[in-house]
Amino acid sequence: MCGRYAVTTDPARLASEIDAVNEVRGDVVHESYNVAPTATVMTVVQRHEHGSPDDDAARRVRAMRWGLVPSWTKELGKGPLLFNARAETLADKPAFRRSLTGKRCLVPMDGWFEWKAGPAGPNGKPTKIPFYMSPVDGTRLFMGGLWAAWRPAEARAAGDDSQWVSSTAIITTDAVGPLESVHHRMPLIMPVEYWDAWLDPDHAVDPSYLAPPAAELVDAIEIREVSDLVNRVANNGPELLEPVNSVG
Repeated sequence: MCGRYAVTTDPARLASEIDAVNEVRGDVVHESYNVAPTATVMTVVQRHEHGSPDDDAARRVRAMRWGLVPSWTKELGKGPLLFNARAETLADKPAFRRSLTGKRCLVPMDGWFEWKAGPAGPNGKPTKIPFYMSPVDGTRLFMGGLWAAWRPAEARAAGDDSQWVSSTAIITTDAVGPLESVHHRMPLIMPVEYWDAWLDPDHAVDPSYLAPPAAELVDAIEIREVSDLVNRVANNGPELLEPVNSVG
């Protein structure tokens, strides 16, 4: 699974890096070392200009709520928190099926956190040891995601287009190689050569894109134990990424 991650760039810089249009308005997305579900996060989509479906779709950086909200949801925050979506069942789940056909996205991150069961604590229950996974060379990761657009029923009835909420879920798959030693699931790494086809809003995606990542992608991921400071969402600083033996 993927329930926390770090991203230390801003929308304008990200858009420049990947040749995209920055559509994030104001200071709504911040760099964070401890991104948690329901936070507003950066995503990358490919969409036509509004009202111009025949124009070429452009790559765009957008802000979205982490935790996909299906269009039929009655009240924001009352349904299940769909921050992850299993790659194997996307086509079967009503919450994700429609998004898979034309609302696919990328979720940029520096790396993600996962917890491994440790020795029993004072209460007799297993402790949870946090690990951080990130590229060895310090480059950015882009995970496959889905997104949806939702607005309250009263806004739909009134034709009010000012209350749309865009939301996203990060796709997960079986862990590969050394990552299995930490957790049996991992976010779906989307290599750059897949981006255009994955983001294309006008065509279905090849199911092979949902397969676990190739071994060479996983071999480029560093795994390190980090401080349990990350267990509290309120903690948010570069010390969360330091190896546990170097954290004071």
